[in-house]
Amino acid sequence: MNIVVTGGGGFLGSRVIQLLLERKDRGEAGVDFEQIISLDLAECPVADSRVRSVAGDVADPNLLASVITAETTGIFHLAAVLSGGSEEDFDLAMKINVGGTQAILDAARTSGVKPRIVFSSSLAVFGGLMPEVVPESLAAQPGSTYGAVKAIGELLVNEYSRKGFVDGRVCRLPTISVRPGKPNSAASSFASGLIREPLNGIPSDCPVPVDTRMWLSSPDIAVGNLVHALEVDAGLLGPWRTLNLPGISVTVDQMLESLANVGGREARELVTLNLDARVMDIVCSWPGDFDVERPLRLGFAKDVDFDDVVRQYRDEYVD
Repeated sequence: MNIVVTGGGGFLGSRVIQLLLERKDRGEAGVDFEQIISLDLAECPVADSRVRSVAGDVADPNLLASVITAETTGIFHLAAVLSGGSEEDFDLAMKINVGGTQAILDAARTSGVKPRIVFSSSLAVFGGLMPEVVPESLAAQPGSTYGAVKAIGELLVNEYSRKGFVDGRVCRLPTISVRPGKPNSAASSFASGLIREPLNGIPSDCPVPVDTRMWLSSPDIAVGNLVHALEVDAGLLGPWRTLNLPGISVTVDQMLESLANVGGREARELVTLNLDARVMDIVCSWPGDFDVERPLRLGFAKDVDFDDVVRQYRDEYVD
């Protein structure tokens, strides 16, 4: 038995793999496995004999057929062209984020089993006029290419689940903050850079107005929720398999106050407002608060407050 993780060489994917291994070692694994297969263009950084890295394109049906087999009990589909990259390269976004998702679903359908699939979606599927707090019933109306391709992926996972081909779970992730490492191509990358760089003594630009409201999750909570999504009983999810995962709602100004609370005023003073229309067009179209009562009842977790999120990053990554 195996679990396949697309994007397993990346930040979230490698952490999902590590948590799956830790849970198995503690005897807590909800979906059993003997091996985890990381499918990515990059090698999985998790050094464990139970992890096998496969390099390749998630839109390659022949490769997927060799990886997703009758032995596959679960799939985490985390690989994607991110928001900034999707806006810049429409064709690549369609090929990977839509074509790759359908190719994975088709491979699962023809595998001879009905694996559980966790599809990582995004709050970017929303746009236009929205209520202050987004309910579960609000229809997707994306204002970016990334949001559009993720919304298409959501519909595909729900349809393949309705037909009984797979047991899908769609997780709309909040913006993840604070990510370690370097900035990526996501338009929301600044949500980590505002905290990460100043805590390391490096200046950082804020590309959006400070009253912009963000829906955020720490990496640990986001990864734990993704793993929990694989383990939730399908009968509790109902026919519509899409979940707005819990986050915390804070303005950019409140994020900067948390930076000052944890890192001191000198860290806060390293952040300069430098508005970027490209980033604003994408990020400011996203909602900043959600009704997550049902996911919380299903056992999904949320952060306590953003001070705690900043403290978590500082304690783990800042010397």
